[in-house]
Amino acid sequence: MQIENFNNLAAFVVVAKERSFTRAAAKLGVSQSALSQTVKALEARLGLRLLTRNTRSVSPTEAGERLLQSVAPRFEDIAQEISALSALREKPAGMIRITAGEHPAVTILQPALARFLPEYPDIHVEIVVDYGLTNIVAEGYDAGVRLGEQVAKDMIAVRIGPEMRVAIVGSPAYFQKYPRPETPQDLTQHNCINFRLPTYGGLFPWEFENGGRELKVRVEGQLVFNNMALRLNSALAGLGLGYVPEDEVLEHIAEGRLIRVLEDWCEPFPGYHLYYPSRRHSSPAFALLLEALRYRGR
Repeated sequence: MQIENFNNLAAFVVVAKERSFTRAAAKLGVSQSALSQTVKALEARLGLRLLTRNTRSVSPTEAGERLLQSVAPRFEDIAQEISALSALREKPAGMIRITAGEHPAVTILQPALARFLPEYPDIHVEIVVDYGLTNIVAEGYDAGVRLGEQVAKDMIAVRIGPEMRVAIVGSPAYFQKYPRPETPQDLTQHNCINFRLPTYGGLFPWEFENGGRELKVRVEGQLVFNNMALRLNSALAGLGLGYVPEDEVLEHIAEGRLIRVLEDWCEPFPGYHLYYPSRRHSSPAFALLLEALRYRGR
């Protein structure tokens, strides 16, 4: 295939990934009509229909999906190699995109970036808060943040935070109405504040461990959130029991705004890790940020 057709391929990859000519055109900085003509020209050259279009969405045909899976990784490799050329510059530079949940974004990434970025004005970082188990390769991220036990085996994982514990908490007003649970199973009799998992659409089961014994409890309650701040504020307001990271509530517990229960069932577990594809060619900018985030103990 001639070099001039690479632009057509690149345009097709963006449309196929975005499943939308509108979003793809905005991402590429071209008009929808021009982008549509570009893809049609590629289809005409190949003699194959690559995309199925209707008024609401765009999706790859069988041939389009095969081409996408074959070509997209090669464009990613080219982009990474070009990015790596920044090593030839005097100052590290480039854009780094990271997906993370709200808690690690606020407690780990933001403080680290506040120290890191002033030293490297040509490095730009985008943090996208997402509670789903995002496919960072498919979504075009350089890295993601997950708990250590959730990192896929084909990824490189670097520890960026200490071990964690959860805390089960309720307000004094709540415990005036309900007895304190003595075992995790007692939670089925309580008004618990649930957390919905965006990746699977289900409610997150509350996980416990004591002396090697592990339990998962499906709790019920009046409230379901996909946001930590809302869960914490609802617990403070006496609307139910919350299942939240320990560091978010220690001050509230110390000052009597929240009461902790089932502490002996909340053992430490692996904390947050930054993960990225094993085949990724680390740019100088990414390597510097990785070292700035690396957890070295305290």
